[in-house]
Amino acid sequence: MAAKQGWLLRNHKFFERHSYILLVGILITVAIGGLIEIAPLFYLKNTIEKVEGVRPYTPLELAGQNIYLREGCYVCHSQMIRPLRDEVERYGHYSLAAESMYDHPFQWGSKRTGPDLARVGGKYSDEWHKQHLVDPRSLVPESIMPPYAFLSSQPLDFAGIRRDMSTLRVAGVPYTDAMIDRATDDVLAQAGGEYDVEAMKSDYGAIAGRDGTVLIRDFDGAPGEPSEMDALIAYLQVLGTMVDFSTYEAEDLSNKR
Repeated sequence: MAAKQGWLLRNHKFFERHSYILLVGILITVAIGGLIEIAPLFYLKNTIEKVEGVRPYTPLELAGQNIYLREGCYVCHSQMIRPLRDEVERYGHYSLAAESMYDHPFQWGSKRTGPDLARVGGKYSDEWHKQHLVDPRSLVPESIMPPYAFLSSQPLDFAGIRRDMSTLRVAGVPYTDAMIDRATDDVLAQAGGEYDVEAMKSDYGAIAGRDGTVLIRDFDGAPGEPSEMDALIAYLQVLGTMVDFSTYEAEDLSNKR
């Protein structure tokens, strides 16, 4: 043992005296480790399991996600349920990678000042969400969340929605030209207006929540053009509702090369 330690010390001095050789050794070690981790990914057709029901956000839901990001909701709320017993018992089925495949950026988060929102869709009514956003402490006395009453009077930026959809298509979200062209009509249709709902359903599916309730209605309960409150509630109501976990079975990707 002593002889081995002496050999290590003698050779270690060589690297200490020749820092460039030590640097080359570090680079070689890191390169080998990186190849071992990265190379297998080139042989996989897909690293994300495709799950039935997962779809891109509708224009109204997308606008709501942008408002969610703009107001910094992600700072206090995560959207990732970890596969741990206490997490699953409190929030529901653990999060799947596919559920975030159209999120740019994803909203997993790392801090929970408030509860996780990955499965909040359909858990509360639209009226509850509106009141919670207007005056959080009227429903949750211990909440430190700021009020967002101004969203009710803030009109939605329709032009911005189309730009966002075009940008997300570059990132891989499968929005078609027709979907982008119909973005304004789809917003008005989902918010309860007299527009072509069937055209929207043909692109985005049934637009149904976890309990089967169709997510097409006046979300903020106020007449007139859709507001930012409509969009944010529509986004919250769709979270965690796309996958039917009563029939979901995890797919084995280990043999998919």
